Amino acid sequence: MVSFADVSVTDATAHRMLAEYFAERAATFPAAQGAYRTTFPDPGQFVAPNGVFLLAYDDDDEAGCGGIRELRVPLTESEDAATVVRYEVKHLWVAPAHRGQGIGRAILAELEHRARGFGATEVVLDTNASLEAAGGLYRSHGYQNIQPYNDNPNATDWFRKVL
Repeated sequence: MVSFADVSVTDATAHRMLAEYFAERAATFPAAQGAYRTTFPDPGQFVAPNGVFLLAYDDDDEAGCGGIRELRVPLTESEDAATVVRYEVKHLWVAPAHRGQGIGRAILAELEHRARGFGATEVVLDTNASLEAAGGLYRSHGYQNIQPYNDNPNATDWFRKVL
């Protein structure tokens, strides 16, 4: 059974998991896209009600992590600032020993649940096409491809889901 703990991104376990995530991405990043750029998250962005960072446990084993943060971006002409509240999924990662067991799906569902609790009307995220399992997870969760909303040099794909 998957359980979650809200922690600071500076928590020792969170920091270690993020370092493992970044090391894995750096090692597997497509060479044609250059070098992976590591950016540890700003702790102030992952504090309720502006966000949260979660550690996921499968029984008592550390299984993964992920966070959401409020994302303030310029709205298009068709969007009403009073009705659009965006949160962004960041650093969703599952430890290799726990992959293929639904942990990523559980983390994503919990992050969406938390975003709704903070008043989000939509969730966005960016990813890289080389992360095929991640792209499949997002699509199966109802995310749709959108135009880039940021200039993340590691990203090739951007997604949005209306909550």
